[in-house]
Amino acid sequence: MSTHMFSRSPIRIFTLAILLWTVVAPMSAHADENRWGFGSDLGLTTGTVDGTAFALGFNLDYYADRNFSFGPMMQISPTGNLFQIAFAGVGKYHLRLNNGINLVPFTGLGLIHADLDRGTGPSQINRNDTSWYIPIGLSLEYQVIHNIALSSTLMVNLHDINLQPSLPEKDRTSISLMFGFRWGP
Repeated sequence: MSTHMFSRSPIRIFTLAILLWTVVAPMSAHADENRWGFGSDLGLTTGTVDGTAFALGFNLDYYADRNFSFGPMMQISPTGNLFQIAFAGVGKYHLRLNNGINLVPFTGLGLIHADLDRGTGPSQINRNDTSWYIPIGLSLEYQVIHNIALSSTLMVNLHDINLQPSLPEKDRTSISLMFGFRWGP
């Protein structure tokens, strides 16, 4: 592989960095401590270049302690005319209340790729773009048992998707409402 291939594909570099981190980070944890968590969500993202889209979300969390975690997050919209995928490294603070409710604010930095393929003929749109990506959000979790929680997440996605000249305006923000599960220590 040449270095030119990596300079044109920041998603590959970011993916390689996340994979390397997931291999190296567990080696520093103590064998008797479970420091990993996982989350899975589904919901809707509004304000995309194709309107409102169905979305899936996945995250892997490494818990530095019970109240702070960090790790990769992926959000994907695989249906309709729009295929959109976003990866970010995210930091989360877990505010654990006494009644089994957790408030989890988070933010991160990563990349987003949007591919819009709409229509046929002269008015056809077949454009794509990759941009920086900053997710900012809040999850409300209800602890069902010690290590499983039901989750509802509201997230503002900041980015700069540009599909011009096919679409007259840039897409700078979207909002996601997701529902899912969290498994963690």
